[in-house]
Amino acid sequence: MQDQSAPFFERKGKVIAFSRRHRFEAYLDKVFDFSSQVEALPDGRLYPYHSSKKIFDAVFLGAACQFRSVHRLETECQPGGVLSKRIGPLSEDAIGYALERYDSQAVFQLGCAMARQLKRNGVFRSEWSRDLVVAAVDGIEICSSFVRFCDDCMERKVTHLVEGELREEIQYYHRLCAVTVVSSAFPIPLGLRFQKPGENEVACSLDLLRELTEQLGRRFLDVLVADALYLQASFAKEIEGLGLDWVINLKENQPELLTESERVISAVAAEKKDDRPELQLWHAPEVYWPAGDRTVRVVKTVRQQPVKRWCVQRDEQGEKCAAKETVLESSTNFYASNLELGSVPPVFIHQLGRSRWIIDTEVFQTMTTEAHLKRPSVHQGCAKAFIVLTRIRVLAYTLTLVFFFRQVRSHFRKCSLGFCDLAQKLAYWFVVLQTDSS
Repeated sequence: MQDQSAPFFERKGKVIAFSRRHRFEAYLDKVFDFSSQVEALPDGRLYPYHSSKKIFDAVFLGAACQFRSVHRLETECQPGGVLSKRIGPLSEDAIGYALERYDSQAVFQLGCAMARQLKRNGVFRSEWSRDLVVAAVDGIEICSSFVRFCDDCMERKVTHLVEGELREEIQYYHRLCAVTVVSSAFPIPLGLRFQKPGENEVACSLDLLRELTEQLGRRFLDVLVADALYLQASFAKEIEGLGLDWVINLKENQPELLTESERVISAVAAEKKDDRPELQLWHAPEVYWPAGDRTVRVVKTVRQQPVKRWCVQRDEQGEKCAAKETVLESSTNFYASNLELGSVPPVFIHQLGRSRWIIDTEVFQTMTTEAHLKRPSVHQGCAKAFIVLTRIRVLAYTLTLVFFFRQVRSHFRKCSLGFCDLAQKLAYWFVVLQTDSS
């Protein structure tokens, strides 16, 4: 038996010797006891031909290898495919049938169990967040279509071009809300919830936060950061009831608070940091919020950063040409918060507010492009199967990210391997194991 604690790559980039078991799965079992927990998931089928663990493993490993669709997964399980020896023949219909009868809440609880273990292992710790666990909440739209739909789809009328004519048709789509830890070295999704027809994003996110608090405990998270959409008196009161501090962007959707903040801050001198000359900051510890009938802390920041823009210039002959020039771009942000700073400088509010962008620029973007979050596999008429599939995909994204940062990049001083490259390596390792076992 090979040493499971050995590095996954040599320093020169060559793959070292393997045991008979895939190292990704060995790592998950060692750290999370993953196989046993998957084995314990309930199965809603009476006489299953394929075990529920086989179905889960196929979807999970297919998502880790970044296969685009369930149809592609079926191909990779056939003889000659990447998962042919690990999973065996498995049809797309069998996967959809099993997922439709899976307990989606059990998959959600499995993700919470992974999060608890990650916190025990110290993955959430961070110096910049002063040992506070900071989470971001946001929503994203997925799977919009004029043809495919399920019972849980939301609907809207959209005017678009069809065969050269403008037509108004019903578009079907889903929206989901996600809570992600952003204070760690890499973002870690904690859970997601699909928005129901007639429900708004804020209400959906609030229900998700309640579910997470019930599963993880009231002291699991410390601070919640969010976009201006969430700056509502009722939302702030609810999350404070869950034991959370909050930092939320302040924009025009709260005109009275924004006006009062500008009035108070106009009488305050700007703070400048010697180590950050591009940043100006104003701090108002008490600003009255009429909608909430309370005072909140407000921080205003103005950042100037050099950016390169395309512009039209003239060359030596006087001809117009496109060229890049560096210009200073200024951005102004307001952040409202209930956080008691004490001896902590107000720039910490700015750092917390900016961390919210991680859920957009890293989590949603990566899951959309690499984890294929918007692929509507097993969607038509399979509402429950689609929810379960999405939750397994997000769980696979999370644990693959943990494996990437904790067990791959940690063995290199400078690592040129990217997260997308890892998916190819995972698939290649399955092929190597199949060759060794044949």
